[in-house]
Amino acid sequence: MLVLVVDSSTPAVTAALVEVSAGGVAPLAHRRTVDARAHGELLAPQVDAVFAEADVRPRDLAAIVAGLGPGPFTGLRVGLVTAATMGQVLGVPTYGVCSLDGIGHPAAAGEPVLVASDARRREVYWAIYDGAGRRIAGPNVDAPAVAAGRARELAVAAAVGDGAHRYADVLGLPLRAEPRYPDATALAVLAAERIRAGAPGEALTPLYLRRPDAVAAATRKPVLP
Repeated sequence: MLVLVVDSSTPAVTAALVEVSAGGVAPLAHRRTVDARAHGELLAPQVDAVFAEADVRPRDLAAIVAGLGPGPFTGLRVGLVTAATMGQVLGVPTYGVCSLDGIGHPAAAGEPVLVASDARRREVYWAIYDGAGRRIAGPNVDAPAVAAGRARELAVAAAVGDGAHRYADVLGLPLRAEPRYPDATALAVLAAERIRAGAPGEALTPLYLRRPDAVAAATRKPVLP
């Protein structure tokens, strides 16, 4: 089954095509560009590029997988709106996966890891995974020191993700170089059971974890003096 994977929860804008079969998940085509200010401009061309590289058409899709975040409001919704719109137009199911799981699942490698992505405002989105890649804490958004304290409580061995690199001095954990951003194949692996079973498509509800910066004014200001 041909599956499109998209994620825009971090500065890395990702689109990929994978083949999901009874034997596993095989990557077919992949595009990633790291640019925190151009999610809207980058994602659609990258989707077109992976279809061209794999020599398939959107109508060949069996499902779409999207990273749900957590992530900043504007960037995150680009991927989710793209996935939801394509799913509706093509009549294929959409499945959501926590974007941090796309880092923690492949990074665990037998020991607990802390995954952290940059949440701006001197905070991180974070979660902790056991040695089998299962999430055991989070996702949350906090100051890096809070994530570090929870990591110590759970005997975490290493940290991974762009937020972990940014705040390495505060986290005080050995760093793993990769994956720095959500891995498209890992996101597909985490949704593969639902895809194979033909489970009903899901509403792609974003994990914002906090309110957007822009808010409506509490009171109206008079126009006339």
